[in-house]
Amino acid sequence: MNSRVLRIELRRSVAPWAGLVVLVPALAFLYLLNGAWWSGTTAWTAQWTPLALWTRSLLFYLWPLAVGLGALQGLRDHRSKMSELLTSTPRPARHRAATLVGATAITLASAFAFLVLVGGVQVLAHTEYTHLGWLPISLVGALFLVAGAVLGMGAGRALPSPLTPPALAMGAFVFTALMHMSLGRTETETTDGFTNTEPNRISLLSPTVEEAREAFVTLSASVHVGQTIWLLGMTATGFALLVAATPRARLTALTPVLAGAAIALLVLPADPGRMYVVDKDAAEPVCDGPVCVTKTQQARLAGLAGPGKEALRLLHGSLGAQAPVSIRENTAVLPEGSTPRWSGKTVLLDFDDDIVAAAKGEELTRALIAKGMVPGCTPVGWSGFGGDEYAQTIAAGWVLGDLKPLRGTPANMRHEVESETRPVWKKLKALPRAGQLSRINAMHAAALSCEGDPFEVLSGGASR
Repeated sequence: MNSRVLRIELRRSVAPWAGLVVLVPALAFLYLLNGAWWSGTTAWTAQWTPLALWTRSLLFYLWPLAVGLGALQGLRDHRSKMSELLTSTPRPARHRAATLVGATAITLASAFAFLVLVGGVQVLAHTEYTHLGWLPISLVGALFLVAGAVLGMGAGRALPSPLTPPALAMGAFVFTALMHMSLGRTETETTDGFTNTEPNRISLLSPTVEEAREAFVTLSASVHVGQTIWLLGMTATGFALLVAATPRARLTALTPVLAGAAIALLVLPADPGRMYVVDKDAAEPVCDGPVCVTKTQQARLAGLAGPGKEALRLLHGSLGAQAPVSIRENTAVLPEGSTPRWSGKTVLLDFDDDIVAAAKGEELTRALIAKGMVPGCTPVGWSGFGGDEYAQTIAAGWVLGDLKPLRGTPANMRHEVESETRPVWKKLKALPRAGQLSRINAMHAAALSCEGDPFEVLSGGASR
């Protein structure tokens, strides 16, 4: 396939349109809709791995489009009534198929690469941590688009009907939806008794991925290898269907995709903990004395170190030997719905936590004191507002000597926080110093163990 033939193929095929159909909706989705991909440390323009994962998640919609457009391309000879003429020419069918596949592969891969490039330029401006661990995620994503389009071409050539492209596109969409929502999920029960669903091995045959939960969580190498095997089989089947001339040859062409799926399922990990794993290099701590963050957030260390050290000093002055001695960014990846685990000697920090993300300087010191006293026991992946937040407000106020809402408190909740915490604050301050310390220590113990309600303990209730 020389450049002249390729240019002709690009002009007379739907390949350029396929690239536009992938690129334009993807950019519109990312820029016109306000979602999780724009917020926090896992924004698609914040770090390299979230960029790769968010752009891969768009394949939930883009991959079915690529399959449908490929099928439309596969119908070209049938629509133009040239099938018999082309079979009578001396040029081998595989040469014509290679030209068709090459043009579509180039445009689809280029469109996806440009999408990643748009995000990558912004990532460079937002992070000091650069690495290539994200690249396999994006390369496999581009391969998914190409393999889907080639499979669609082969199916369109084998089933030359106007209904084939929309049927294949809808079938591909149903496949991704089932992999993401039911067939690709396994129901599990956490140690805390909550029911949860986790991705299983079959879900990894889907082009899409889970949402980025942490900037240092990535896909494992076995996932990349298994998915590549599956996609090579899919591509081989699509190409074989393009050149097959008999019903028997078309049936034989299904062998690569079936074999690829079988081998991929042997390679892909069965344990969810081995699908999405912590990138050890990205999670490596970068420290300034007792205050540490991961490499992904090393740019934040300068602004965190001073308030962090001051928070540790104040906590030690209030709690004595029971006070934490260090601050670390939390790198534990727990199943959704499980109860967090806390250490009495370390304040575990999450930059996506509302009260931390919104604070700087003295307000950040207050936020870190609040997290050190009451880390919070809301199950992983859940959201809520209540006793933990009230206890954090009072605990930070007790250490600093004044009661006021934390900076990250939602505006519509500030009045409620004031009305709930003020009476408890007055009762606490009315106690002698020893009584105050006893109640604070009991609250701190309940908060660390996630047994009992820290706010109830502060109010004078029993701790469990």
